[in-house]
Order: sequence, then C-alpha cells, then structure tokens
Amino acid sequence: MLNDPVVLILMYFILPLWLAAGFADWLCHRASHIETTSGAKESVFHLIMLAEMGLPLLAAIFLQVNAGIIAFMIAAFFLHEITALWDVSYAVTVRRISPIEQHVHSFQEMIPLMAILLLISRHWGQFQALFGFGAETPRFDLAWKEEQLPVTYVISIMAVALLLEVIPFVEEFFRGLRANHGALVPLKARTNSDEGHG
Repeated sequence: MLNDPVVLILMYFILPLWLAAGFADWLCHRASHIETTSGAKESVFHLIMLAEMGLPLLAAIFLQVNAGIIAFMIAAFFLHEITALWDVSYAVTVRRISPIEQHVHSFQEMIPLMAILLLISRHWGQFQALFGFGAETPRFDLAWKEEQLPVTYVISIMAVALLLEVIPFVEEFFRGLRANHGALVPLKARTNSDEGHG
C-alpha cells in the first residue's frame, strides 16, 4: 500500500494541505474578529463542517474502503457543501470575508473532493458496484483496514488535527460566547438582521 503513489499523495500532500487550509481559515476568522461580528453562531457551522469532513477522514484512515464507505464520503461531502453555503450566507451579512479567506475556502472545498476522487480511483470496483456496475458486489460492512497505516503517521496526523483544527475551532466557539455574554449571535449582528427584515 505504501508503494502506491496515490496513497503517498493522500498521506503526505493532500491531508497536510487540507489541515493547513483549515488552520489558515481559523487565522482569517480571528483577524476578522469573528467573536464580535458573526459570533459563536458562525463557529457552530465551522464545528459542524469539521465533523462532516472529520468522520470520513477517520473512516479512510482506519476502515477498509468499500461501497458503503465511499457512499458515506460522498454524502458527507455534499452535506459539507450545503453547510458551507449556509455558513457564508450568514457570515457575509455581518463581517468582511477577505480575498485571502475566500481563497482559503476554495482549498477547503476542493481538497476533500480531490481526496475522495483519489480514494475512488484506488477502489474503482466498489465505486462501480455502488451504482450497480462492474463485476464486484457492493460491500457495506465496517471492517478495519487489512493493511493499517503506520502507527507513527496516524498518531502524528491525529495530533496535528487536534492542534490545528479541533482545539482552535472549539476555542473560537467559546471565545464567541465569552464576547457576547453567552449569546450565540452578537447584538450588532442581531440588530443588522432586524434592520434587514424591517
């Protein structure tokens, strides 16, 4: 498996770039003072999107990829896109989204698609079987990978994900709550929303 260039690209290019883009997005939010503009409400969207992409990532790392896992990844990708649209639709009404942040968003949307397509290319038979084509029977069972990724790599990538994704975005959420005395939406954002409906 580790001699497969597709696996190496996923492990050492796609995934690190994805994690870096997530951290860059957090930095953009911090620079725009998200806690006093869009508040913890936007951070809720970010945590949902983290889960929507984090769960398929964990599945790809630990489980045997089959038709069921591929279907889960595709569904999660589309859910992520819907949540991202919902997130930005709210954010643009209350804070400035800089050109740099917009560019970071493009990475965050396309990198998961690239990852899914690369995984599908390695499991083409199961992808075809998912839609009733090809010679393979679709499998939907949950099973550990027959050949696990190196333990040092898994520990490293989990630690980086925790430090650059989970902790920063949880911190962002609580920072937003603290800045607004526990309210999800800052007073200024609520006022803008009321004026927009008036």
